[in-house]
Amino acid sequence: PRSGGLSNLLFKCTLPEHILSVGDEPRQVLLRVYGAILQGVDSLVLESVMFAILAERALGPRLYGVFPQGRLEQYIPSRRLRTEDLWDPDISKEIAVKMSRFHGMVMPFNKEPKWLFGTMEWYMKQILELTFPEEEQRKKFNHLKAYNLEKEMKSLRELLEATPSPVVFCHNDVQEGNILLLAGHEDSSSDKLMLIDFEYSSYNYRGFDIGNHFCEWVYSYSHDRWPFFKDSQENYPSRQQQV
Repeated sequence: PRSGGLSNLLFKCTLPEHILSVGDEPRQVLLRVYGAILQGVDSLVLESVMFAILAERALGPRLYGVFPQGRLEQYIPSRRLRTEDLWDPDISKEIAVKMSRFHGMVMPFNKEPKWLFGTMEWYMKQILELTFPEEEQRKKFNHLKAYNLEKEMKSLRELLEATPSPVVFCHNDVQEGNILLLAGHEDSSSDKLMLIDFEYSSYNYRGFDIGNHFCEWVYSYSHDRWPFFKDSQENYPSRQQQV
């Protein structure tokens, strides 16, 4: 098993030494088994088409095959970035270049920015249907609901729709775990990074993709105690770091 996937199960598969490769057959592949987030035929087909197009344009790993529960991808020797890597000026610049290429792509998908609020509404519906058996849990949940999340989301929608941010093809999840530092290229001045994990990618407001990435400077998802992430607001990038 390979660590790092939040929405899927990942496995590195290797041919035994006594088995010869046939033609240009890879000796190692990454087996991705879809998690609960990627469900439904439409989502799976769109994600596979997207992955294949990005691979053809050298913006992601190669695609070797698909099956109903997952796919086989190119295994790329690398390590995922850590939160503190995002603060490195050279890495930050290359992430900006990769995102710019992403945003400049024309993809055969719905061009309306429906993903963001469609996803939020899906989560909101599940939140409002939650029930808890213990009184202490119910108190905490009622405290959370007292913030009127539905009104907050409505205000956010109005703010975004009034913001002059172009709608482009967005990754929507440019956090450190979805960026590979390629083995053997660590000291290169460029092309040492690769974006991966495109299951949230869609047409969206460009400002969301950029703003969401800056928020990721604050969060570490490798914390070993509940709630298993840690936020450090002081790490949010300054105006100088952003530009």
